[in-house]
Amino acid sequence: MLILGLLLVQATTSAAPSPLPTSGRATRPTIVATRALTAPVIDGRDDDEVWRAAPLIEGFRQEVPRANADPTFRTTGRVAYDANNLYVFLRAYDPHPDSIEAALARRDQDSRSDLMGVLVDGYRDRRTGYEFDFNPKGVKLDFTFRDDGGSFDDAWDGVWDVATRIDSLGWTAEVRIPLSQIRYPNAPSDTFGIYLWRSVKRLGEGMTWPFRNLQIPGLASQFGDVTGLDSLAPPRHGEFVPYLVTRNVTVPSATGSRHETGASLGADLHYALASNVTLSATVNPDFGQVEADPAELNLTQFETFFAERRPFFVEGASLFSYDINCALYSCFHEGLFYSRRIGRAPQLAEINGDSTSPGATRILGAGKLVARLGHLAIGALGSATERVDGSSGLAIEPSARYGVLRATQDFRNGETGIGLTFTAVDRDLDTSSAAYLHRSAYAGGLDARSRWGKEYQLHGSVHWSRVEGTPAAITATERDPIHNYQRPDGALVVDSAATSLSGDDEQVAFDKTGGVVRFQMIYMRSSPGFEVNDVGFLRQADQQQAYGWLNLTLNRPTSWYRSVVWNGNAWWQATTAGLVTDRAVNTNVHLTLHNLWTLGAWGVVDGLGTTFCDRCARGGPALRQDRSLGTWWDVTGDSRNAVVPEVTVTTSRADEGRSHSFSVTPTFTINASSRLSASLGGAITTAQNDRQWLANPVDSAGVTHFTFAHLDQRTVAITARLNYTLSTTLSLQGYLQPFASWGAYTDVRELADPRAAAYADRFKPYAPATDPGGVNAKQLNANVVLRWEYHPGSTLFAVWTQGRQDFTSTPGTGSAFDNLRSILDVPAQNTFLINVSHWFNW
Repeated sequence: MLILGLLLVQATTSAAPSPLPTSGRATRPTIVATRALTAPVIDGRDDDEVWRAAPLIEGFRQEVPRANADPTFRTTGRVAYDANNLYVFLRAYDPHPDSIEAALARRDQDSRSDLMGVLVDGYRDRRTGYEFDFNPKGVKLDFTFRDDGGSFDDAWDGVWDVATRIDSLGWTAEVRIPLSQIRYPNAPSDTFGIYLWRSVKRLGEGMTWPFRNLQIPGLASQFGDVTGLDSLAPPRHGEFVPYLVTRNVTVPSATGSRHETGASLGADLHYALASNVTLSATVNPDFGQVEADPAELNLTQFETFFAERRPFFVEGASLFSYDINCALYSCFHEGLFYSRRIGRAPQLAEINGDSTSPGATRILGAGKLVARLGHLAIGALGSATERVDGSSGLAIEPSARYGVLRATQDFRNGETGIGLTFTAVDRDLDTSSAAYLHRSAYAGGLDARSRWGKEYQLHGSVHWSRVEGTPAAITATERDPIHNYQRPDGALVVDSAATSLSGDDEQVAFDKTGGVVRFQMIYMRSSPGFEVNDVGFLRQADQQQAYGWLNLTLNRPTSWYRSVVWNGNAWWQATTAGLVTDRAVNTNVHLTLHNLWTLGAWGVVDGLGTTFCDRCARGGPALRQDRSLGTWWDVTGDSRNAVVPEVTVTTSRADEGRSHSFSVTPTFTINASSRLSASLGGAITTAQNDRQWLANPVDSAGVTHFTFAHLDQRTVAITARLNYTLSTTLSLQGYLQPFASWGAYTDVRELADPRAAAYADRFKPYAPATDPGGVNAKQLNANVVLRWEYHPGSTLFAVWTQGRQDFTSTPGTGSAFDNLRSILDVPAQNTFLINVSHWFNW
């Protein structure tokens, strides 16, 4: 804390640039767009008639590193339009044009170049909009955003044009944004929100018009206005993208391998029914070109969250999502809607299937409708999936219908808002699936937020859920680790005759999200019966949590540093009945130096006071916990260099030193040329877990023994990526990730007095009937993707994917090299596919 105090003194006494505006929303610079009688030629030159007539935009200010200071280099802009397009011309002055950073990269993936961008808020609601960025080579990056810039969607690929040139004065960009690509009111005269920005890579400097104050939360709320947009064409627009997929799969089998070939047709449709209503649909979608999930070995009872990567569900996803049990600094992706539930791996594959059963559920079709009625936004999504049978003919995934509705209403120019969410799942169950899955699942809720004083916000939510099914299915839900009704020393009781389960979830928070000092205070609660995992994501019910977070953000450079951020946290967790499961404090600091190297450090102390783990025994009694300590250290190099290193080290210590871990994760990003980049990363972890849950066997007398063991585990993974860009529309990418984790169980014990103060008194010896074995997991994911945008909005993907996976309970041995090499002995599944789509618009 002494060091942080000195940093604060240094920050406040250093010479500062121009004082920051006291309000980021009071002053809105305005520009008047010039109507183009003749459309400019998009060639990166400003010699068209309209550019000679359009007023010059000046007054760009530094955003970083020195807020509101004069930029090192001058930047100017001009804005024009016609009935169907918005045009922007930007000139980035640079006295050393040969030093301009310009790399070829795949769309949406450049981070090595100088950049400029145009952001447009067509509704001028100060909450939503579109971003169009580009580098001096003409590489495009485009996004949609919501929540005043709090949520970005990079899966959106608009159809727009940009031409760039490097000349003796610096570089230029000429942009044509078809109005069909954005949404705006249909009025005789329109005003859009607009924001222009530029970054100079070698200086690490960013500048904007109008000036954006990072000490004030929000992005769109700090935009300027562009007026004079008269007689725009009605924003009706349709897009139709049919695609053809051919696939050849080699699958390992007991007799060697078998080949599966096939072809399928599908299509995506986007149509603006009106200026404020858009329909999107997909029929028979194929997502084979999407990168595989990272490998991992999960020995906990909680599900791993994997990010959505499928384009149909990623595009516009922010409208349909609202996080629950989420704090500013600690958010676990929980929410009423998790799109990966649609088209998931069959849930009953291990019960009604075998190794030859399909690994995914086919999506027959899905549709989205998004409407904007003033400050009211409405999104509706529906999807249907087909029944999947195993080799025996029994269902491993029944056919199902999914529905999601999300509506938000803004007030006070977006400073206040309320939201409504509703989800539904209905399944066609039969005797082979009714005992395991819910027949129906419904959830819904309300959320509200209000911001005032530019920095303070009060927000909260209330949600409910109800699932229905056979008594066997509901009993299984009650006994699931998420709910844990069967804990013998708990307040809950399993109802084996119930045919439904209901619950609720609440959250309230007060934040200060701007200024040098920021904070959040939050309380969250989920009742034991709250269940949303049929189409949502929830790690744990029956819990309540209170968090406090304090942040110090120093963005003004001093002679010591470029910026520094410090956080301090404290939290308390308990069951809804009051059993305390955690008390902890945490602190972390992130320092950016003038050479753009970053340093980070983090530390946490858990288990303060008397706390219990109510789920460690997986249905058994709560187990007392001892204090634990965790640390994290990170060093990242300057991203402007040809080789960018990053090293992260984490440590932990628990159970009076009996459990401990050490992990190091080195990564090297290599920018070999303007066309070629690569990265090579590794992760090596050694872990000793003295209370790894093993099993809950029941003896001949009907007594359940809750057993634990000491697990000595090693994990190693390598992740390699290669990117070669032939042009802004043609790229080749490679990805390789071998993963191995192995270890042995020893010192098997069972619970004796789980709430005893002394660690040793909580257990007693247990002799299992068989060798406890260990873990030995191997996995390899690899793919090569050729992407060619042969026509605006039209793409060809050629993809080769290889997967190898093996898991046994035999203890693994040998070195890291031997375990990685042995992955090649695992039979491989190879897939080759070609996906061709063509974009039609009207």
